[in-house]
Amino acid sequence: MRTQVAIIGGGPAGLLLGHLLRAEGIAVTIIERQSAAHVLGRIRAGVLERTTTDLLVRLGLDGRMRQEGLRHDGFFLADGERLIHVDIAALTGRHVTVYGQTEVTRDLMEAAAPRGLAVIHGAADVALHDVDSDRPAVSFTLDGRSQRLECDFICGCDGFHGPSRQAMPAHVARVFDKAYPFGWLGILADVPPCSDELIYANHERGFALASMRSATRSRYYIQVPLDEPLADWPDERLWDELALRLGPEAGGRIVRGPAIEKSIAPLRSFVCEPMRHGRLFLAGDAAHIVPPTGAKGLNLAASDVAYLSDALIRWYAKGEGDGLAGYSARALARVWKSERFSWQLTRLMHRFPDGDAFDRRMQVAELDYIASSEAARTAIAENYVGLPL
Repeated sequence: MRTQVAIIGGGPAGLLLGHLLRAEGIAVTIIERQSAAHVLGRIRAGVLERTTTDLLVRLGLDGRMRQEGLRHDGFFLADGERLIHVDIAALTGRHVTVYGQTEVTRDLMEAAAPRGLAVIHGAADVALHDVDSDRPAVSFTLDGRSQRLECDFICGCDGFHGPSRQAMPAHVARVFDKAYPFGWLGILADVPPCSDELIYANHERGFALASMRSATRSRYYIQVPLDEPLADWPDERLWDELALRLGPEAGGRIVRGPAIEKSIAPLRSFVCEPMRHGRLFLAGDAAHIVPPTGAKGLNLAASDVAYLSDALIRWYAKGEGDGLAGYSARALARVWKSERFSWQLTRLMHRFPDGDAFDRRMQVAELDYIASSEAARTAIAENYVGLPL
């Protein structure tokens, strides 16, 4: 088989990149190891920066997002007693949109076939070949038969555990990795949220987050040890702990209900440099992971896709290669700023096992400063709403 651009990974990053290239007449094939149902079953984040929503508008795939998405003009930081409002609309003139990543994926997936975007699901044994030549290829097994796809470029959008990053030679890739000593225990329930805006809470018992997917579906998280057994957290215990950590004002408004989904996710900060080797380009979680504290994961993938799609479109339309040559440096400049913000917010809002009384006082002092300083809230708002491309 032959195509112009082979994309490894059929999640939101790969689908978004595929649609942007296909809209310009570029031949694209997406290779995904999981089934479509499995991809749609992943429960992920739902706070979208303007960068991400603009790409959906550009593709004309924003209809359901405009109808069902929730505009958020701010969010709260809580210190166990009070709610500190960060008014991002007033401070930056911009806003974010709450619209689940699953819904973004569904919109992109349903539009693929009508727009001529080829997506292969269920591909096993995916391997990349000759990425440092001008004739790279991808091999895989489909329904028991070996396949080979030749292409001009390979774009790795296959996540942290995918084969794309592994195809970069060890002497080329430099990895920066920080694992955090706790995880997030999350619960998804069909109950109205306790707040119209997200609440990030720092409590002496640990972090908590009040979020939502819609006006009738809530997503909550609490910080727990990495080795915490999920079975130790029946619904009622989790609701009690959320009410305590969110504080009396927000906690008193929690509406309880049975869990649709409950799981514990580890937190890490990770970056692979560079994001390009030969004809292979990495985007999204294949190249970087951020703690979910700053709501940057999907949005950072979208900014990678914006840079990479523009560079590939220029190469095919005008034969200009400077965008491809500069992709890694351009993307990484934004990646590291987002890593910094997510790391900083994680340090501020969580209790670390090795933290002492001094560390706790520093957190309290920082939150008090944020509450009293418009400049501090502006810096947070600028990063939360998304730095410009």
